[in-house]
Amino acid sequence: MNATTAPVPGTPAPATPSPAAAPGSAARKRVLLAEPRGFCAGVERAIGMVERALEIHGSPVYVRKQIIHNQYVVRQLEKRGAIFVESEEDVPEGEVCVFSAHGVSPAVRASADARELNVIDATCPLVSKVHQEAKRFAAGGRTILLIGHAEHEEVEGTVGEAPEHIVVVENLEDARTLQLPAGAEVSYLTQTTLSLDETRDIAAELLRRFPQLRGPGSDDVCYASQNRQSAVKELAAQADLVLVVGSDNSSNSVRMVEVAIRHGAESYLVNDVSKLDESWLRGVTTVGVTSGASAPEILVEQLVSRLAELGYGHVDTITTATEDVVFAMPGSLQ
Repeated sequence: MNATTAPVPGTPAPATPSPAAAPGSAARKRVLLAEPRGFCAGVERAIGMVERALEIHGSPVYVRKQIIHNQYVVRQLEKRGAIFVESEEDVPEGEVCVFSAHGVSPAVRASADARELNVIDATCPLVSKVHQEAKRFAAGGRTILLIGHAEHEEVEGTVGEAPEHIVVVENLEDARTLQLPAGAEVSYLTQTTLSLDETRDIAAELLRRFPQLRGPGSDDVCYASQNRQSAVKELAAQADLVLVVGSDNSSNSVRMVEVAIRHGAESYLVNDVSKLDESWLRGVTTVGVTSGASAPEILVEQLVSRLAELGYGHVDTITTATEDVVFAMPGSLQ
C-alpha cells in the first residue's frame, strides 16, 4: 500500500496520488483508507472498563446510557452480560453502575449515591477536563457560553456542573443573536466532538461580539476528533465519495460526514456494511473510507471487503497523523 505520513498530529500532509491511468484506459477503482480512524483513547478506556467490571463483578453490570455511541459495541457488551439503562434510577440499589464516556451531571452522581450504587466512572478524561473548566469559570462568577448540541449527553453533563451560569450556543446564528447583560464577564467552552472548523467560526463570532471573552487553556475539541477531521479533508480532496463508518447518534462521526461534504466530496454515514447503498458508487472511481472515534475496526474491514467484491479491490492508506495517547483505567479495575 502507498502511505503518506505527516509528522504533526492533526496536520494533514498531501498524499502521493496513484499513477494516472493510461490514455484510453479505464481508471482503476480503488479505496483510500484514512489513518488514523476508529477508536480513540477515551473509547478504548470506556469499553475496557465495562469488560473489566464484568470480569471482576460478574453479570449483570449496569451501564447508564450507551457506553459509547455505537450499536455494534453495545450489542457485543450485552452478550457478555452488560445491561444498558436510560437512568441510574433504573439500576437496582447497591448494584454496579458504569457511567458512560460522555460524562454525567452532579445531579446524576447524587442520585447514584442515594441509591448506594457501586459507581464506575468511565467519563473520558477530555470530557472531565471540560467539566473542571466549567466549574472554574462558574466559581469566578462568569457566564459560560458552551458551544455544542443541547440534546447531546456530553452537553447535558457539562451544563449540570453550573446550570445557572451556562448558555448553550449551538450554531453561528445563536452566536450572532445571543443577548447578554451589559458588562457580563464571559467565557466559552466546547463539546469535545464538534467540527473544529465550525467551532472556530462560532468562537470567532463570539469574540467579535464579546471582546473580553475568555476561552479554555487549550482546545476542548478532542485530539481524536481533530485528527479524524483532518484525515477526512485529505480524503475529500482525492476521493469521489467518502464513507464514514459510525452510528447515527455518534456526534463525531456525523461531523466527519459534514466536513467531507464541506470540502467538496459526496459523503455518507454508514452504520455497518448492510447500510451501504450501491447506487452511491455509480460513476465513482475512488472511495474514501474512514470511521468515527466510536466505531470498531471490524466494521471498517467488512465495508472494505464488500467494496472489493464490487470492484474496489486496490487499497491505499493515507496517514495524516500518528496517535499514541493512552488513558489508564482506575486502580480499582486494574
